[in-house]
Amino acid sequence: MQKKENYSPGNKKSPGLGDVLIKSFPKTAEGNILYYIAIAFSIFQTGIASHLIEITGQLQLSTHVGFLGLLCFPLVNALKNKSILYKIIGWALAFLSVAVALYQIIEYKDLIIRSGEPTTLDIMFGTFALIVVFVASYVTMGPALSIISGLFLAYGIFGNYLPGLLQHRGYGLGQIIEHITYGTEGIYGIPTYVSSTYIFLFILFGSFLERAGVIKLFTDVSLGLVGHKLGGPAKVSIISSSLMGTISGSGIANVVTTGQFTIPLMKRFGYSASFAGGVESTSSMGGQIMPPVMGAVAFIMAETLELEYYQVVKAAIVPAILYYLSTFWMVHLEAGKKNLVGLPKEELPSALNAIKTRWYLILPLIVLVFLLFNGYTPLYSGTIGLFLTTFLILGTSVAQGFSNKFIRYIFWIFLGIASSGFFEFGNPVVAIILAILIFWNFFKSGGRATLLNCRDALADGAKTALPVGIACSVVGVIIGILTLTGAASTVAQVIIQIGKTSLFLSLFLTMIMCLILGMGIPTIPNYIITSAVAGPALFELGVPLIVSHMFVFYFGILADLTPPVALACFAAAPIAKESGFKISLQAVRVALAGFLIPYMAVYSPALMLQGYDGSNLPWFILSFLFILTKAVVAILFLGAAVIGFVKEKLNFYERIFCAVIACFLIVALPLTDEIAAGLIATFFALNWFKKRKNKMQ
Repeated sequence: MQKKENYSPGNKKSPGLGDVLIKSFPKTAEGNILYYIAIAFSIFQTGIASHLIEITGQLQLSTHVGFLGLLCFPLVNALKNKSILYKIIGWALAFLSVAVALYQIIEYKDLIIRSGEPTTLDIMFGTFALIVVFVASYVTMGPALSIISGLFLAYGIFGNYLPGLLQHRGYGLGQIIEHITYGTEGIYGIPTYVSSTYIFLFILFGSFLERAGVIKLFTDVSLGLVGHKLGGPAKVSIISSSLMGTISGSGIANVVTTGQFTIPLMKRFGYSASFAGGVESTSSMGGQIMPPVMGAVAFIMAETLELEYYQVVKAAIVPAILYYLSTFWMVHLEAGKKNLVGLPKEELPSALNAIKTRWYLILPLIVLVFLLFNGYTPLYSGTIGLFLTTFLILGTSVAQGFSNKFIRYIFWIFLGIASSGFFEFGNPVVAIILAILIFWNFFKSGGRATLLNCRDALADGAKTALPVGIACSVVGVIIGILTLTGAASTVAQVIIQIGKTSLFLSLFLTMIMCLILGMGIPTIPNYIITSAVAGPALFELGVPLIVSHMFVFYFGILADLTPPVALACFAAAPIAKESGFKISLQAVRVALAGFLIPYMAVYSPALMLQGYDGSNLPWFILSFLFILTKAVVAILFLGAAVIGFVKEKLNFYERIFCAVIACFLIVALPLTDEIAAGLIATFFALNWFKKRKNKMQ
């Protein structure tokens, strides 16, 4: 009989992880230097978010990118234990990043004055900036994104020699470099702005929540709710990953965090290594579309479309639920097909007890959601959430020193009232409370360990933000070329022409574009590239703008699951001890029912809560319920078709029948719903006759 403690999350810093940046800072002199650089980076970004540091936008962005390079190159070399030559090169690139940032800061006003007429020195430092972001992209994410960005850069330089639609009028090298490295539509464009504000702040928020113990809370709740059910271990993976997705917008980080626990658990109870890795990869990637935090893409989308963040959350919430419903359904069918029982209930933690004992850990998340949905900016909301989490960690340490329960209650009430003073008096209140709590913990028994825990959260947050920030920077090269040459408009016109004949074909081509790009690049650049091209085209075809962008976002997520190169699956491979390719095949199988959700949202935007104009609310509710019911039924039948099981195994013809029903439910054409209803009735009738015949025999 296995002991209860076997069902607890593993250490996220275990060796053999797919992403080197998950490892701890090296315990060396160099590692200590990098550790404190990371802390300085987090403090700088927190100061920017809370308006304690006030500098112009361009200087903020150049400093952000400078910090990314300063930390990235030597840290990756140190974590990979590279030779001294590599380390020298890494530090040289780090100082080059700082030099580029300093040049932007020193020459800021002069650069504005001589805009359009760059000097030789401007071009030289612009070239250095390109070198820094390209190499940083290569060392953190592999060659794919660097190659794609390089191809776009080459197109900007040599595109005037290409034939037909691909040809542009031609641009000088100096003009291209200036546009990309000093303009607002290049390296220092919207993606980098979002990275330096919202994204970094929410990553830091998630880092502090992890340190507070929220992962253990999520895991215990998941185990208590579904651990004993049919296919329990896999269902635990889905629920814990979805809960983790509410605080972490990084799918890869989700894989290597929750996967350390869930993948071995699934394998132990009969799931194959590839299927276990596929379930965890699929579940984790869904975290990027899971409100309220979501992934970096959500913030970029809000900024690009000039929408309030809550509007993006509103559009994502139903697809996110359906995504996890489809994954849950696929796992349930697979477990039923292979008779994979759940975990022993008596050995599992109680979900209710977990909530009762650690409910306070989700208070910052509740406050965050409240603020977001009441018109406050993500930056303001995230800042409040981060400070509350910090107060929670430090305050818990202080409260543990009070033996009297009444005094503890008084302490928490006083801390809550004092914290609310932020809304009236702003940052000084936060600074005073923080200083008091830090001072108290410094002299309290065990308090210094808590302070070290917070310090580690600052360092880990900066380290986690590196690949996201670098991706946002290097994708600026692509955006710069697209805006300079007008290539996005050219491709969009092709999609529009196709869409006049078939909207479905335009959507299908957009999906294929996302999946192909996702073979080598993360969701963020995938979304930025595809939305820049396909977003306006789909809008011209009558698709609401936010729906078209969510369509691209959704398939950008799924692209990290599709072979031959599936980033999330390759991150899960070392944990599952299986090839990333085999895991990706299973991940697609698990996620396949979810592929239909974006299509249904395009044909019926009510699925993303779009289309309500303030009048005729009952009709909108009926429309929403109708399309939601269609989506759920389509997921059920497509899942049955893929897995080949419901309550019993389905034969080949039954699986085809289920797939056809799902297809008719997806396509919103005249009579398709009526045909689908008839086919469903026929399916159940045939199934009834089949069972009756078997009973009579």
